[in-house]
Amino acid sequence: MSRQVLDELKRQIPLLDYLQANDWRPARRLSRGRFMGLCPLHEDHEPSFLVDPLKNLFYCYGCGRGGDVIRFAELYYQVKFPQALALLRQWLGLPPLLRETTEFYRTQLHRHSEAVAYLYERGIRSSEVIEDMRIGYAPGGCLRGWLTQLGYSRLALREAGLVTTAGYDTYMRRVVFPLEGNLYGRSLSTTAPPHRFLPGAKGGLYSWEQARQYPEVILVEGLFDYAALWQAGFRNVTCSLGTHLNARQFRQLCDGPRTVYLAFDADTNGSGPKPRNPLLTGWQSTA
Repeated sequence: MSRQVLDELKRQIPLLDYLQANDWRPARRLSRGRFMGLCPLHEDHEPSFLVDPLKNLFYCYGCGRGGDVIRFAELYYQVKFPQALALLRQWLGLPPLLRETTEFYRTQLHRHSEAVAYLYERGIRSSEVIEDMRIGYAPGGCLRGWLTQLGYSRLALREAGLVTTAGYDTYMRRVVFPLEGNLYGRSLSTTAPPHRFLPGAKGGLYSWEQARQYPEVILVEGLFDYAALWQAGFRNVTCSLGTHLNARQFRQLCDGPRTVYLAFDADTNGSGPKPRNPLLTGWQSTA
């Protein structure tokens, strides 16, 4: 890959914008437009992470690592250079494409009674929670045509993971939930894999900006668990999208002093422990 192409990618993705999209917040502003904050690459207790937006570079005085936005993606996601480029391209190109996809799937939800019936069966019966979570439905066979009419190429749809190499919609007969830079689909069919995400990272904790405002946070495993609690009036709830928390989600939970209650379901599919009652326990972050 040429230096010109790399420079253009870095120009399109300002380092400060990318850091802030990954929940980094500066602690103080320095001279010449620079910022200092906690390092997102290691456990940091005093601001040691310097960001120079004009040069599009960072350096941490604590762990000694620095570089440009590509180097940051390598370190943050612990991937090699080609994978970091792919993640950055995906981050750059997905937001408008995902917005169009999400809105299209939202219009499909109430056109398909099977999708509404499935949500009702899973306990999601409030139109307010459906609107708040922007829940939609992917019937299959129609997304590609809609997006190509809007000007997106088939190559772009394949690279985003929305269309298969054979040209078919990836999401078929799935209730879909838009995430931060990704899309989760839960299959209505018992013969298809139940869970599907787009390629790339699942992102941070679901609806974290709302949940982080509370001194006590309830952490659940799945989006249907989140919806059930939200529907019951709990606003201090967030979701990890699985029992495995990534490094960013741990950092989010520990970004301030709070009590975190873990409410993970008992598994019935053999994928984890099977306690007699759901796991409900708590721990405190004193960050």
